[in-house]
Amino acid sequence: MDFRDDVDLDASQVENRGGGGGIGGGGLAIGGGAVGVIALLVALIFGINPGDIMGRNGGGDTAAQPSSDLSGQCRKGSDADQSEDCRVVGVVNSIQAYWKVAFAQRGKESYTKARTVLFSQAVSTGCGQATSQVGPFYCPGDKRVYLDLTFFDELQSKFGASGGPFAQAYVIAHEYGHHVQDLLGTMDRVRGDRQGAESASVRLELQADCYAGVWAKNAVDTGFYEKPFTGTDIKEALDAAAAVGDDRIQEKAQGRVDPEAFTHGTAAQRTKWFSTGYKTGEPARCDTFSGRI
Repeated sequence: MDFRDDVDLDASQVENRGGGGGIGGGGLAIGGGAVGVIALLVALIFGINPGDIMGRNGGGDTAAQPSSDLSGQCRKGSDADQSEDCRVVGVVNSIQAYWKVAFAQRGKESYTKARTVLFSQAVSTGCGQATSQVGPFYCPGDKRVYLDLTFFDELQSKFGASGGPFAQAYVIAHEYGHHVQDLLGTMDRVRGDRQGAESASVRLELQADCYAGVWAKNAVDTGFYEKPFTGTDIKEALDAAAAVGDDRIQEKAQGRVDPEAFTHGTAAQRTKWFSTGYKTGEPARCDTFSGRI
């Protein structure tokens, strides 16, 4: 996954808030010990709204935590090849460049950019207070993607993924898939249908996986990458998608699989829909709300 050395990066699309922003009174209530923690991860890894589970204890103040400016260190594609923070900037820039063009080509309303917020340990969001335990998520309340980079270590150590730079890119692209769904009004289709093998929640997540694959297919055309992604890159994404399938996480957490509690789809479904997006390169092929999934 090599960036073009001379391409300009727009670091304003990524905020680095670092640590702080504690949980405050009430905080994050998790029951059931280790199983409870994993249940939260099942619900929220690649999720869309932690406020539904965590509570909204004064979480709208996103300006409470100072952000460090990445513009001084993330200027060119060559910086993205050397620094993890700058790689996130490059990936975000490419994803949003793709969706801007895709919206225009399909006669949709103009694509509105969303910032990614890098944080450590805890963060205040428009959807409530969040900790690193939540995993990466998109908050429709403030139109931001939230990411603690230590999650990628856990993706390997806790979930058995092989990891790698493109596994990170897949996660980020999935979260921006949720932003696209927010802009298009697709999130409204979920409402109270949040659990079950055929639920709207699962369909929403699988569509975001498909959108991630669509970006991957078209990424080189955004001008940020030297060449198309390799088979090794795509394998990293597929491996990450499979590692966080509901069935695999439930099996590890409780020794059995309960389809009625699915929120994100099985390992096979997640890899299937990422592959669908990658093979076709067409957002229209990501209709997970029609028929079986």
